[in-house]
Amino acid sequence: MYYKQYGNTDIKASAVGMGTMRYSDDDINAGNLDKCADVVLYAHEKGINFFDSAPFYCQDKSEIITGMALSQLKRDSFYISSKVNLNTLDNKTSADDFRRRLETSLKRLKVDYLDFYYLWCMLDLESFKRQYELLYKHFEQAKSDGLIKNITVSSHMQGFDLEKVVDTGLFDGMLIGYNALNYRFRQAGIAAAADKGMGIVVMNPLGGGLIPSNPDTFSYLTEGTDLTVPQAALRFVASHKEITVTLAGCTTKEHVDDAVKAVENLVERPASEIYEEYENKGVALNNLCTGCAYCDSCPVDIDIPKYMDAYNAKILGQDMAGRIKNHWGLPISKSAECIQCGQCEDLCTQHLPIIERLAEISQLS
Repeated sequence: MYYKQYGNTDIKASAVGMGTMRYSDDDINAGNLDKCADVVLYAHEKGINFFDSAPFYCQDKSEIITGMALSQLKRDSFYISSKVNLNTLDNKTSADDFRRRLETSLKRLKVDYLDFYYLWCMLDLESFKRQYELLYKHFEQAKSDGLIKNITVSSHMQGFDLEKVVDTGLFDGMLIGYNALNYRFRQAGIAAAADKGMGIVVMNPLGGGLIPSNPDTFSYLTEGTDLTVPQAALRFVASHKEITVTLAGCTTKEHVDDAVKAVENLVERPASEIYEEYENKGVALNNLCTGCAYCDSCPVDIDIPKYMDAYNAKILGQDMAGRIKNHWGLPISKSAECIQCGQCEDLCTQHLPIIERLAEISQLS
């Protein structure tokens, strides 16, 4: 396993970490939590020492499963994170409410402290400022009390907004979505964070599944390697000198093996150098929906994530109408019911013109 220093800390983290929101639904539904925990233990055996968890993942079982595994390991052999925001607190902002949420995570994970605690899922600067003002003091108190080691932030903002968060100097590290789809508009953020001495952890390195589901489009990532497209996509991210840990969601031990292979004999390079190499390769992909599904709360019940997935087919030169009708089994006409309230666009982590795209889709009928 290849290890990297986490920002200005003395932490040596594995270049790939295990994200814990991909445990098998079948095993969870059958009560086979031990089988899920075995994947964590296998990852640790293979050299992965960085595990990312959160409340509500995997039917709210993620922290419990992860804790079942971590309790079998020496505490100094791994690093563990969890997350909090106003939603997880039911918009309750008192010190006691914050502490109860934190202590619930600690109890589930079976640890006395978290290595990283994230101010979770900051979609834009307005959201960040509001939640920072209400919650940051509680992070500081928890750190003073030894319950968390590093105060960190999780964000879906674009690069220049990320820079403003970094410039506050309030955080030891950050978690961002970064991949071969969106790297062009996230580079400013990771460069600023690296200059500040922050650790940088990457989620969604496979672009919400878009990269492995379109292997021909992304085959350029594998040039000069014996890697599969998903492995090459992980390596693409992990090879950035500025990035500390690339998270891989692992459902099976085979997924762990894929992640480990992706960083064998890793060579780190500056983001600017990688940008220059890939700038003219592939297709213009910054406008693809990465499938986070934060927009899945339409007031008129349009299944926006599925329509946006179908729009990806158009961008990738495929049959958008066929994707809607045959893959998703949706009526094209439903897209015309959009009331242009803007709620979905406010929530979109990629800042896509969803209303415009729905209107375009509606013209297919």
